[in-house]
Amino acid sequence: MFDVLVTGGAGYVGSHTCVTLLNAGYSVIIVDDLSNSRFEVISRIREITGKKSCFYPYDVSDEIEMEKIFSRHNIHCVLHFAGKKAVSESVQIPLDYYKSNFMSTISLLRVMQRHNVKKLVFSSSAAVYGDNEFLPFSEDAVLAHCTSPYGWSKWMIEQMMRDVYRSDPDWSIVILRYFNPAGAHPSGRMGEDPQGLPNNLFPYILRVLAGRLDYLPIYGAEYETSDGTGERDYVHVMDLARGQVLAFEKAIQNTGVSLYNMGTGCAHSVMDVIRVFEEITGKKIACRLAPRREGDVSVSVASTTKAENELGWKATLSLREMCEDAWRWQKMNSTGY
Repeated sequence: MFDVLVTGGAGYVGSHTCVTLLNAGYSVIIVDDLSNSRFEVISRIREITGKKSCFYPYDVSDEIEMEKIFSRHNIHCVLHFAGKKAVSESVQIPLDYYKSNFMSTISLLRVMQRHNVKKLVFSSSAAVYGDNEFLPFSEDAVLAHCTSPYGWSKWMIEQMMRDVYRSDPDWSIVILRYFNPAGAHPSGRMGEDPQGLPNNLFPYILRVLAGRLDYLPIYGAEYETSDGTGERDYVHVMDLARGQVLAFEKAIQNTGVSLYNMGTGCAHSVMDVIRVFEEITGKKIACRLAPRREGDVSVSVASTTKAENELGWKATLSLREMCEDAWRWQKMNSTGY
């Protein structure tokens, strides 16, 4: 059995994908510098699956350490999650985002090339679509509207990967554009636990419900949407993990570059999510209006046809199930990991 290397495997989507890979019988190696994740995640992965994974606490850009890992293991494919991911933060510290996302991916590809490992699944983002007027966002859309350094960093990586393939057709690369991951493992033992103040809606709501934060800021209520708040395509993290494994299985069987949206095809507003959480918990969520964040778009929603037709993947879990699983995670882990 060959090994699968998962960068950022202690992170939110990465950890849930590791669980799905291990349950499918694959051997997993995790590389994560824990800059936005916790070491406890590694033991939770083992607890849920009953299986061990190798863990290395390194930055993917450290080519010396990455060389050692590739020399030590029979790595056949890489699932690349590692990187920074907050749209609004990227506007404030753009160089950090280009270094963490773009430059570290160059380092990873160099090491892969030297070890003749040419199968890769890359976690991109719907942020590459930016403020595109054509909805839902389709994979063949012309991309020239990124609204944040985060989005541009993902866009640049996608272009680089296409160039790598053009230079060497032995590569097999699957690019997945995530929309808005949400929810938690149904066991309640794994979920989203960002360090510091959350940038995403779900963990922010959970911390308000738990009394760890006083109120939820609603960043803008004058968007051109049904209730004035931003609309997003929220997709359950377990659906994403399943999509990752399907993409991985495609990568190891083919060559070329493939690109797929990972979303539900349905958009929900901030107020929609708040209402569902209030129904589930029986609690009122304290909210305050705040200015729009630079880099945020009005609406983001996926076209899902290509992933359904070519990968056989379709999101199956509802917004309510995302909220229920996230709330279970919060109740069982009141202060996170």
